[in-house]
Amino acid sequence: MDKIKFATVWLAGCSGCHMSFLDLDEFLFDIAEAVDMVYSPVASDIKDYPDNVDVCLVEGAIANEENLKLLLEVRRKTKFLISFGDCAVTANVPAMRNMLNGSDPVLKRCYLELSDHGGQIPKDPEIVPPLLEKVQPIHHVVEVDLFLPGCPPSAQRIKNAIAPLLKGEKPIMEGRDMIKFG
Repeated sequence: MDKIKFATVWLAGCSGCHMSFLDLDEFLFDIAEAVDMVYSPVASDIKDYPDNVDVCLVEGAIANEENLKLLLEVRRKTKFLISFGDCAVTANVPAMRNMLNGSDPVLKRCYLELSDHGGQIPKDPEIVPPLLEKVQPIHHVVEVDLFLPGCPPSAQRIKNAIAPLLKGEKPIMEGRDMIKFG
């Protein structure tokens, strides 16, 4: 049997979902036997998202042009996309900047008003990718196949969602243990 091409992506978020993924402990060995990890911030230094990915966990909201571009590519090249954690599902904490009504007030607040001295707004997109006017959850931009809430989702919840996928089955996302936020 061919291994599942598996990926994880980290957009605007704290990486807590990836840390919870690593808390799978021994189950990581089961995953390693069943998948070919083709892209992940925790497992490789691959720079380009590959074609024909079977399953991808996407952590984080869409906050900047870099996030948007990567997410669109991920959706185009992935068969089964999982919205991984509350930031991906609801935009959560990254969306708190939406209260400032646009990217200019955010940049001014961060780089000028809160600067100790001599503040300036970075202009190089290599330093700060251009911000989108509003932070959004991923399903506002692309189709999502499965929502895996939690901040972060527990290792057990992640296992319960991934284990069926390793057998070619769709996970059942019902009951408090699988769908509770926070």
